Amino acid sequence: MKSTINIIGSGFSSLAASCYLAKAGFEVTIFEKNSTIGGRARQLIKDGFTFDIGPTWYWMPDVFQRFFSDFNKKPSDYYTLEKLNPAYSVYFRKDDYITIEDTLEKIKLAFDKEEPGSSKKLQKFIDTAKNNYDIAIKDLVYNPGVSPLELITPATIKKINQFFSTIKKDVRKEFKNERLVKILEFPVLFLGAKPSDTPSFYSFMNYADFGLGTFHPKKGMYQVILAMEHLAKELGVNIKVNAPVESILIENKEAKGLVSNGTNYYSDIVVSGADYHHTETLIDSSLRQYSESYWEKKTFAPSSLLFYVGFDKKLENVNHHTLFFDVDFDVHAKAIYDNPKWPKDPLFYASFPSITDDNAAPEGKEAGIFLIPLAPGLEDTPELRSEYFDKIINRFEHLTSQDVKKSIIFKESFCINDFINDYNSYKGNAYGMANTLLQTAFLRPKIKSKKVNNLFFTGQLTVPGPGVPPSLISGKLVADLVTKHHSILV
Repeated sequence: MKSTINIIGSGFSSLAASCYLAKAGFEVTIFEKNSTIGGRARQLIKDGFTFDIGPTWYWMPDVFQRFFSDFNKKPSDYYTLEKLNPAYSVYFRKDDYITIEDTLEKIKLAFDKEEPGSSKKLQKFIDTAKNNYDIAIKDLVYNPGVSPLELITPATIKKINQFFSTIKKDVRKEFKNERLVKILEFPVLFLGAKPSDTPSFYSFMNYADFGLGTFHPKKGMYQVILAMEHLAKELGVNIKVNAPVESILIENKEAKGLVSNGTNYYSDIVVSGADYHHTETLIDSSLRQYSESYWEKKTFAPSSLLFYVGFDKKLENVNHHTLFFDVDFDVHAKAIYDNPKWPKDPLFYASFPSITDDNAAPEGKEAGIFLIPLAPGLEDTPELRSEYFDKIINRFEHLTSQDVKKSIIFKESFCINDFINDYNSYKGNAYGMANTLLQTAFLRPKIKSKKVNNLFFTGQLTVPGPGVPPSLISGKLVADLVTKHHSILV
């Protein structure tokens, strides 16, 4: 008889874990509280428009390739990828933007145009970033975070100074042009921390950006979720939706299953891909590994105010991904990390998937996703959402020299309260726990509970960290640890 595993949540990490565990011979059941799978990576479909509610960037295609290859599959077996050109554009003032194209050579030309001679510095910077990428993504991040010794290799010993310097210092040492600096500091925002708090080693994100490029799955990021669901079901995984978990069953400090919709579902092992903090509220306080004060002291990645907007015309002067850096980044960052409050003048990001993908909007119309990074735990009201939509749409019109407000068919919003209600997210964070030096690898919350046998965790609050590719890796890490631990048990 197969050993059984119940998994809480159906985001990227849970789906990845379910596939690996089913392949290893376990009988796996996923419990998802919402009516559709995907966790943060769900869809909004309205009036012929389709929006990815959560992740919209497809970076690190090699990580997706590696995941599917572990099952003798390829991403192309399930969805079609298009490399974006341009990858994105960055606005600094009215009608004034820098376009990041699809190859490093083209990007170097853009840098030289902005700051003569900077292409040589960029090549050197990206060479280092690629080397870091090869060490990190092909090796380090596939460690389970159980020991500091995982970080000590011949390659990382040579890089030790990069763990004690920061992205901000490194970038500003080489580049003086503030516009180029902002572009080079941008990728680490995916790690959920300020460039001044992010170790230099994480420059591998710049290689993911400039070296590998930005992609778009046809029909949106949700196609990756559907691909993983298809694979999971092929492997025998059972998925239950509308199945919120009320508690984890524990006997003699050993996980025995969970309770969903008032029914006990027994299993040999429980894996949670739900919010780590929330998961520990499902067990007695004496069995929790981390106190409320622990979570309170941690540096969390931002939350977000998101708008999903249907326009009745095609928009001008924007690309699929467009960043608006026309205000002071440092001031906005302080409102997120140092003195949490609603920013007076927020940076924002916009995605227009219908520029690339006809499936995103009806013909002649445009689907727009707007995102403002926010500190988690802030007050969230309809009035604040409305106020900030007006702020960014007015700036959007000014910066891109076009009128769009009269062309809005509808807008839907998603913010802190929704992250809490839909995902049980701690303080409504959107991206998990930031990857600062003291929150890296073995210093993150552990995959395996030290107080409850057969209880494991996966996702963005444990290793390796925030983002879609790390979530896929986290699913593999927990599956490997479960399989190893189970073999010891039997």
